[in-house]
Amino acid sequence: MIEQFLAGDLSDVEDAVRKAAAAEILPRFRQLADHEVVQKNGPHDLVTVADRLAEEHLTASLTALLPGSAVVGEEAVHADPAVLGALGGDAPVWIVDPVDGTRQFVQGETGFATLVALAHRGEVLASWTYAPALDLMAVARRGGGAWLDGERLAAGSPAPDKVLQVAISHYDFTTDDQKRALSGLRTEGVAPRPCGSAGLEYLAVARGLLDAVAFSWENAWDHAAGLLLVTEAGGASATVAGEPFRIAGGNALPFTAARDAATARHILGLLAAAG
Repeated sequence: MIEQFLAGDLSDVEDAVRKAAAAEILPRFRQLADHEVVQKNGPHDLVTVADRLAEEHLTASLTALLPGSAVVGEEAVHADPAVLGALGGDAPVWIVDPVDGTRQFVQGETGFATLVALAHRGEVLASWTYAPALDLMAVARRGGGAWLDGERLAAGSPAPDKVLQVAISHYDFTTDDQKRALSGLRTEGVAPRPCGSAGLEYLAVARGLLDAVAFSWENAWDHAAGLLLVTEAGGASATVAGEPFRIAGGNALPFTAARDAATARHILGLLAAAG
């Protein structure tokens, strides 16, 4: 079932993502009322009515496209953590972050995205990264490359002796051990900065506009789409233990994704030495 689906034209998935954003997200961009924004786990962890309705829209449309599939969405998991169990099941799973970068969305900034990935038995097979306010659509298929608005992406490699531009986790979402590891990036030859929308940071790596990311949290909906995008653009990723990132969780943290394998190894070395 999943092989046949992936062998076909996946433009219907792209259409579903665009339609969800057009129906539920863009009409509320810079139009949110105060009561439509709620804190989940603190002032930096927000959810809006657009998040909830876009996820409901995508859940209905994506499961219709692939009967028998399940959905693991950020808001569904927040309501019922047992939903995460689908990542370890036999059914194909859509991994959905309806508004990645909710803080930016609430502030009226354009740096937010809708992220969708299709996984089966722990392997991410395809992904869609859509920035509605910027009208950018990046698509990746395992073994089929990464594409942005129809043009193939190639992350390339940083120039020799270049100061590496790295987006890192906000310290609000890190443990003391993770803060210590991330502090290893505050060194000569590296210019770390706090990350924005994870999905758009991954897209920047895949485009060669950012050299690496280093993140300390492992929510599948934040990372599944972007990790495949970077990989298919020629990049590399691994956890601080030197292992592949597992979408079902249980990863050694922090982890990195970078434009090439050499950059990933360098970032991991700095994280491990400081941690």
